[in-house]
Amino acid sequence: MKCTVIIDGEREQEVVIYAHERTELINKIEALASEEQPELVGFSDREAVIIAVDEVFCFATEDNRVFALCENERLRLKERLYKIEEDLPADFVRINQSCIANIKKIRRFDASISGTLRVVFKNGHIDYVSRRQLKQVKERLGL
Repeated sequence: MKCTVIIDGEREQEVVIYAHERTELINKIEALASEEQPELVGFSDREAVIIAVDEVFCFATEDNRVFALCENERLRLKERLYKIEEDLPADFVRINQSCIANIKKIRRFDASISGTLRVVFKNGHIDYVSRRQLKQVKERLGL
């Protein structure tokens, strides 16, 4: 497939695809081009920080508070976890009752003898996939 990118600050941004037939790749490109990346406001001490969703490793709850875990910071959010989940792109999957993970930010999965699946993120954060969410996580990863 041939790809051409033209940078023109005068025109509206658009993606045009010429293809012989619709494929899964075209569906993915179309979804990526049409989805807007939501931004959230997180709080660090008394500072409000705008968070790009693609920078978030996971959203986790702790002591009834929701946090966005990024590369080097942990920002508190005012939204509830289920509300955040509704607006997230397809790269995010709920791995347990209190955590929604960014699939692109996962370093590896470690399976134990007892059947639990440990998630190790690229920033070093560790969480676990619940038995209830295991099937959905495997489906999203294509396993």
